[in-house]
Amino acid sequence: MKDNKDKLKHLPKLDLNNQNFSTKSEKVKSARNNYWCARTPFGLAILSYRQVGSLLRDRRLRQGSYSWPASQKASGSFASFWQRCIISQEGEPLKRLRKLSISTLDENFVKSLKPQFDTIAKILCNNLRKTNKCEFQSAFSIPFSGRAICTLLDLPQEKWRDISLDASTLGLAMGINYKFHEKKINAACDRLMILADELIRACEKGDKKNGLVFRLVSEAYNNQKVTHQDLLDLIVILIFGGVDTTRSQLGFLMALFDKYPSQWSLLKNNHDLVSSAIEEGIRAWPTTTWVTREANQTFEYEGIKIKKGTTLHLLVHSSAKDPALGKLPDFDIKKKQRAHHGFGGGAHYCLGHFVARTDMACALKAIVKTIKNFHIEGNPHYLPDSGNTSPEFLPLKYVLE
Repeated sequence: MKDNKDKLKHLPKLDLNNQNFSTKSEKVKSARNNYWCARTPFGLAILSYRQVGSLLRDRRLRQGSYSWPASQKASGSFASFWQRCIISQEGEPLKRLRKLSISTLDENFVKSLKPQFDTIAKILCNNLRKTNKCEFQSAFSIPFSGRAICTLLDLPQEKWRDISLDASTLGLAMGINYKFHEKKINAACDRLMILADELIRACEKGDKKNGLVFRLVSEAYNNQKVTHQDLLDLIVILIFGGVDTTRSQLGFLMALFDKYPSQWSLLKNNHDLVSSAIEEGIRAWPTTTWVTREANQTFEYEGIKIKKGTTLHLLVHSSAKDPALGKLPDFDIKKKQRAHHGFGGGAHYCLGHFVARTDMACALKAIVKTIKNFHIEGNPHYLPDSGNTSPEFLPLKYVLE
């Protein structure tokens, strides 16, 4: 025990609670070069590629973010929802909900939505053509992600604003300023629950016969263990994840291409690189900077004793550019690389990863066909590089194709 205490004492220390903490910082890189993990105020941070990949799939760990609201002393409807939803489930309940979700979000269904995603992107790009500058998040990322989720749910497109705003508000719950935003987070959660209930009722009455909710309700009738509350929570988590990931990641992609304009030229000359550009964007600047696990038993891992109840923060951002993977470029859409962990891994691998990859590909392909070159003009603003992050203000000036 004493030896383990000494080992922990000499680990690098990272203050995840600091408002200025960044997973891109030299301090994180230095800690990773020193050891595969570091101490934090909330447990251990796992920094290296191999260990992140291994621990994501380690059955001695459970999904850890279920305890995040409690760690922030949160109360209200979002904290209750987070405790119930698929994110916080383990064992048989998790398997049941994942089976339902995976069967309804199969590739054929998602691919059938691609023409609609293409149309949304084309409409928004036509708006971009009316000028030579924009605030990219409000002009493209936010409406695209909102309209895409409306397509997924078979909702009228005009509902995108309210849904997008509420989903983005839920994203604030994943940051270190949760308590400050708690009132509006709970209000947003309540509105999305009401929307989910309306969609389920419409499907049950036969008024709605298309879209993800119809598929979920139809599958649920074949599974007596799926409750109405399960369906409500699934719909809300899919809205949350679908809007937040696409909105944020598209903005970060444009910020990366601004920093590396030669990569934009590569993409313009070869649209087949769209998918690899998205994967490289997630490696270089992910919207989810870390995922969490919690030890459900005490065990030793690579010389460190991990006690039951310890929270592990698996820094997927840090691990994606681990020097142990070789000499990696900061951003190169042509280089073949090891799979990143931006969508998690193991039993909690992101349910909506194929939706996100598909709709972002439609968006990026439309943008690269519209804009010849661009740069960030003025001062962009980004949420801190911790937890779930996003561009908040991304002013672009561009030359049209």
